[in-house]
Amino acid sequence: MNYLEAVKAHGMEMDEGFPIPSWSVEAHLKFMEDAGIITSVVTMPAPQPYFGNAEESAAICRKFNEEAARLKALYPGRFLFCAALPLPNVDKALEEAKYALDVLGADGIKLATNSYGQYLGDEQLEPLMAYLNEKKAVIITHPHKPSAANDKLISAVPLASYEYLAETTRAILNMVAHNVMVRFPDLKIVVPHCGSFLPNALPRFKGLLPVMTAQGYMQPVDVQANLSHLYYDLAGAATDEALDALLTIAEPGHILYGSDFPYVAPNALVGAKKSLAGRLATHGLDPEDVFSNNAARLFGAEIPQREYGERVVRLAEIQVEQDQLESYMAFAKEVGTVSMAKEPGVIGLFSMQDKTDPCKIYILEVYADRQAYQDHLSTAHFKKYKEGTAGMVKSLKLIDTAPMVQAKLSKAAIRN
Repeated sequence: MNYLEAVKAHGMEMDEGFPIPSWSVEAHLKFMEDAGIITSVVTMPAPQPYFGNAEESAAICRKFNEEAARLKALYPGRFLFCAALPLPNVDKALEEAKYALDVLGADGIKLATNSYGQYLGDEQLEPLMAYLNEKKAVIITHPHKPSAANDKLISAVPLASYEYLAETTRAILNMVAHNVMVRFPDLKIVVPHCGSFLPNALPRFKGLLPVMTAQGYMQPVDVQANLSHLYYDLAGAATDEALDALLTIAEPGHILYGSDFPYVAPNALVGAKKSLAGRLATHGLDPEDVFSNNAARLFGAEIPQREYGERVVRLAEIQVEQDQLESYMAFAKEVGTVSMAKEPGVIGLFSMQDKTDPCKIYILEVYADRQAYQDHLSTAHFKKYKEGTAGMVKSLKLIDTAPMVQAKLSKAAIRN
């Protein structure tokens, strides 16, 4: 019996207050093509397949993991998978984790925030966490129905609209309170849905911790050290407000795109991804990192290299107000340094002053192609430069050029 058959057999299709959507590899690949996604990471959905029988649960998870491994083998480079474990039985879960990682080649482990009341951070999970730490495992967490949920309430207000965010926050804070990430420092844990309520809850947690510790109700923990092992996906409503809040707790290199396919209609997901691509730079985030590179680093995969088209070379001739020259030069130096460091498509920015007129600035700009140039114009650092120098520039002339000699040019060859 596979996962979906088991869930239906036990009458659990609506246990999470939302029907489990249909899925097919053809539909998934079509969505990936439309959304411009090279590789997807698949995981088991909710509910957790435990119906009171540990042997049955283990068999369901084994079948799911073997099917996921076959999917990965059939479509090389298109699918990774994080294995399901038959929790709350820790012995069975540990056995399945070893089989999935060592035999099936799973790329990580998926853990529910709680398995019928057994929350992440529970001391019963210590042997499992120790093994996953030994394997330097990636753990994708996902909220499930909270223990002792009010069924009448969640039938009116779906779990996904509120309680999933609270549930994720509850589980992660429990892990922090038990110092899980510090004690098992080789775990890499993905938090879903833009960090859920963590940006709001963490300041309160930090404020309460010393008070509770002083009174003997909690143990002292290094909150920041625990947080350093967390990654965050952007599945759900990655609004500008959510991104700003997430960046108060997350490093840019730990932020990953997530789709939530097939729970959201493919056309809506494609539109949301396009909107997100246009907004990431305004928050100081590199779209290529969020959509690809950060996840590739997390899973130890090769970072795909973009193929560029015809190089764009242009000369900017700028006349700067004399009393604003020093301020302008500071802006120009900053944008040049950041662009070269963060944008692979910016091949070179070389700034020069006219010896006879120091207020006349020339900037030779070299971009990998037209798209790289357009991407550069949308970055937060370029917008800061443009807005900050608007009142400093008397005139600006842009000259597009055509190279007379085609030469290979590395990024190291040109510096501003």
